[in-house]
Amino acid sequence: MAMAALRREGRRFAPLISPHPMAAIRSSIVPAEEQAPLGVRSISTQIVRNRMKSVKNIQKITKAMKMVAASKLRAIQAKAENSRGLWQPFTALLGDTPSVQVKKDVIVTISSDKGLCGGINSTSVKISKALNKLNSGPDKETKYVILGEKAKAQLIRDSKKDIVLVLTELQKNPLNYTQVSVLADDILKNVEFDALRIIFNKFQSVVAFLPTVSTVLSPEIVEREAESGGKLGELDSYEIEGGETKSEILQNLAEFQFSCVMFNAVLENACSEQGARMSAMDSSSRNAGEMLDRLTLTYNRTRQASITTELIEIISGASALEG
Repeated sequence: MAMAALRREGRRFAPLISPHPMAAIRSSIVPAEEQAPLGVRSISTQIVRNRMKSVKNIQKITKAMKMVAASKLRAIQAKAENSRGLWQPFTALLGDTPSVQVKKDVIVTISSDKGLCGGINSTSVKISKALNKLNSGPDKETKYVILGEKAKAQLIRDSKKDIVLVLTELQKNPLNYTQVSVLADDILKNVEFDALRIIFNKFQSVVAFLPTVSTVLSPEIVEREAESGGKLGELDSYEIEGGETKSEILQNLAEFQFSCVMFNAVLENACSEQGARMSAMDSSSRNAGEMLDRLTLTYNRTRQASITTELIEIISGASALEG
């Protein structure tokens, strides 16, 4: 009789003297199919904590990128505003005639070398493709000159055969007129054209830019339009002084006009890029903050659930001992 009672008590206290007493108590309280491996709750909180750390690091990076973009924007914006006065006299003299029909069109697409700046590069590429489609025809030829890695990466997929020149790393050094005029001279030497269509994003504000197309006609087309009495008919009203002929003057004007328009376009696009990057990084920082708030709430709930579960196990174990 006494031995039977001792065996019953031994079976009752066996879980408490096992190598893993807490696991034994849990097995007696929680059904087998609902049990989780030991340490799962601590791993869960650790995962959330690591994720919070990663989001904090990303938020620091996006805030730093926003500050860098703001600094670059302040440096370029004054140059861009001053450069607008360079090409305006040419527009008054030669006009800006995008509707002129020519046989050889060259589309100069200006983009950035780096990403994380919203949709300015995609916008330029879309306008370039639309302009190419608009000016296509049986007797017409359209080619691309690309400035920037991002436009190159997009246009090379389906228009590789139409690309005649690619120029990158424009902003590796501070932009100046000498640098851009050399690029413009390379384009004029290597490309045959009747009209150059320069596509860029004109800077309006930090949160707004305007996709713009500027047209530069070749001297032959300018002379043809002037003689036909088109939009350039008033060009003949100016007197030519000196020994230069009208063709030579138009040649010099076309080259200088293209370099001035390119200088302004590159600066305007650089301003739009930095403004768009500021907006994108600001949105990313806000999104990281919201994600951090959600992760903090999840972490606190997980930790509280773990503490509550451990308290329940302790109370249940104490009740089992008393019973």
